[in-house]
Amino acid sequence: MPWSELAMLDVDVAAARLGEIIKPLRGTERARVEAALGRVPAQDIVAPMSLPPFDASAMDGYAVSATDMASEGRKRLQVTGQSLAGHPASETAGAGKAIRIFTGAPMPAGADSVVLQEDVTTSDGTIEFDESVSVGQHVRPSGNDIAKGDTICRAGRRLTPYDLAWLAACGIGTVRVRRRVRVVLLSTGDELAEPGMPLGEAQIYDSNRFAMTRLLEGQGSDIIDLGCVPDDPHEIRAALAEAADIGDIVVTSGGVSVGDADHVRDLVAELGSIDFWRIALKPGKPLAVGDIGGTPFFGLPGNPVSTIVTCLLFVAPAIDLLAGATPSPPLTIPATLTE
Repeated sequence: MPWSELAMLDVDVAAARLGEIIKPLRGTERARVEAALGRVPAQDIVAPMSLPPFDASAMDGYAVSATDMASEGRKRLQVTGQSLAGHPASETAGAGKAIRIFTGAPMPAGADSVVLQEDVTTSDGTIEFDESVSVGQHVRPSGNDIAKGDTICRAGRRLTPYDLAWLAACGIGTVRVRRRVRVVLLSTGDELAEPGMPLGEAQIYDSNRFAMTRLLEGQGSDIIDLGCVPDDPHEIRAALAEAADIGDIVVTSGGVSVGDADHVRDLVAELGSIDFWRIALKPGKPLAVGDIGGTPFFGLPGNPVSTIVTCLLFVAPAIDLLAGATPSPPLTIPATLTE
């Protein structure tokens, strides 16, 4: 079939097609929590403990027993001990007794509430106050944030900094995650030069690979950069074959439109297949998606803005699918034209 007869797809149709042609990679590994940002849990992660692990004070003040205290009138209690974060009180609260306590410290035995320090007057080891006290006031009960056995991270959702904080708070040092996706990048074009090198006549510097690298690194991928390849069919063919051999997905920039020097699309069709070419999107129309010997291939347009747009809309979700993650669509904001 001539390329001109291949149907142009709507963006939504093309995006849905990815779920049909991209399958998750096999293989898992253990990753340390501090190095797991952006990784995809291979299974649900369950809390091995409650947070907080004990009843704790939510404020600075005095731990008391509301159960053993009159609800009305002025109260006078003897301060018999102190509870700090990391240093719990050994004394017991009860009738006529209070324990000095600070935020985050364990509640002493016998105490069921906290009176704020600003609500009391102190004198000679005693406190006095008029406010009524209710059971549980200013106390964070054990499991208030997370209960033991709760699912704290779902399989298939990339780990965020907040997830890592919860994992660390639960004492989890390593997690089983999907293996990293190997993304092979290359740009094509005689007009391209590497930044830092002198420009030849009619050349420009290649910026697309650098943009794609930064966009895709945050997905827990390993980026393999094959550099710039000139507009020579033999060199492009060799680069594509190498990329498919060493990577899980091949992403190119340039060479997928209809110019005489646009060889990438035709070479991919020879080495594998093109699933679709051209989408109803501007910028980004001449996107080519297929495979090279079973390795997914994405041929992005050479225009830098088109490269970024198609990378975000199609390559990033494809990497999510390979990693066993649920793709997260880009944030969209409805707007109304005023002119």
